[in-house]
Amino acid sequence: MSIVKLSKVNIYQNSHLVLANVELKIDKGEFVYMIGKTGSGKSSLLKLLYGDLELTSGEGEVAGYDLRKLKHKDVPFLRRKIGIVFQDFQLLGDRSAHDNLKFVLKCTGWDDVAKMDTRINEILERVGLGTKGFKRPNELSGGEQQRLVIARALLNEPELIIADEPTGNLDPETSVDIMNLLFEISKSGSTILMATHNYFLIERFPSRVLRCDNGKIEEF
Repeated sequence: MSIVKLSKVNIYQNSHLVLANVELKIDKGEFVYMIGKTGSGKSSLLKLLYGDLELTSGEGEVAGYDLRKLKHKDVPFLRRKIGIVFQDFQLLGDRSAHDNLKFVLKCTGWDDVAKMDTRINEILERVGLGTKGFKRPNELSGGEQQRLVIARALLNEPELIIADEPTGNLDPETSVDIMNLLFEISKSGSTILMATHNYFLIERFPSRVLRCDNGKIEEF
């Protein structure tokens, strides 16, 4: 089963053609790296997949949503099926880890407090933060903050997790811990597409690699 399908897609950023004639298929449970120089189109492709860029050329489908027919009001529903992990965390500094996750659940339609608390505790346990729910982000290490970001991405059991340089701000040892967690999540059925510049991690955790180069995407 394909989670991502793109055919004959041209991706534009402010009317500038960034990637041309993209053909891409990613199946359920796959772990896929995306590499390429800064400005090669990696971020533009990711934005297209989570509905931040409009598809105007070619055919595209993500988690069952036709990107050509995607309307602005549909984007929040698409994003319930996608977990996004950013390099710069984007956590709410004035709330505990638990309340950071509760905020996301409320924003995505949860309203039963008991069910929210149960789900949050399950996810914190899964990412190794079961005893840290009361702490605010500034009381967590960089690796723990990234685990919290991954927990946030997992809350609604996404079919696809998009990770944009998730280890970019972490030391090598912590990066390996985060990669172990991401691969564990992938083995449980979630598809992961990870943009990275870290070739050491690709060698340590081998998987399928896509490269953005000269306006094209190719298998590496």
